[in-house]
This record gives sequence, structure tokens and C-alpha cells, in this order.
Amino acid sequence: MSQNQSKDEIEFPGLPLAVYREIAAHLQQVDGVETGLYPAAYQQFDYSHSQIGGLWIQYNQHANLVSRQRVAQILAYYQNRYGAFRKLNSVIAQ
Repeated sequence: MSQNQSKDEIEFPGLPLAVYREIAAHLQQVDGVETGLYPAAYQQFDYSHSQIGGLWIQYNQHANLVSRQRVAQILAYYQNRYGAFRKLNSVIAQ
């Protein structure tokens, strides 16, 4: 990460891969925001678990307060639809 960037990691427990991809695509439409997915920590496949461990959201120097509010609105939409998410990590580069 370069200067003035921050990165959050979140997870929606049990959320399927397709929905994670939908959230990531939705968030990437916000100015100054990049996203990506990271795999689940467990190695054995199980239909009752998501294949995705979580989603990272990176804010670059173009992300302003409006961008961050839009991200919060998008996450709130998915939280209302699929249940609570939890923030795993937050990193700020100075």
C-alpha cells in the first residue's frame, strides 16, 4: 500500500462465493476503492461452509468521505440481506 491508503478485511460467515463476487463487483464501482477475495482457511471442502474466507477493501488516495459512506451503504445492504459481517482487520498506511 502506498501513502494515504487503508485496507479493511471483512467476512460474512457462510456467504457463498457468488455473493462475495457480487459484493466485490458492487464495491469496485465506488471511486477510489479496490476489492478482492481471499480463500477460506480450512482445506477440506464442505457444502455448509463458504469457499471464501473474506473480502478485502482497499481505499486509495482518490477515496474520499463520500466513497467511504457509499461503501458503508453497500455493506449495510448486504448485511440486511445476508446477516451481520465482521471486520477482521484494518490497516492504515501513512
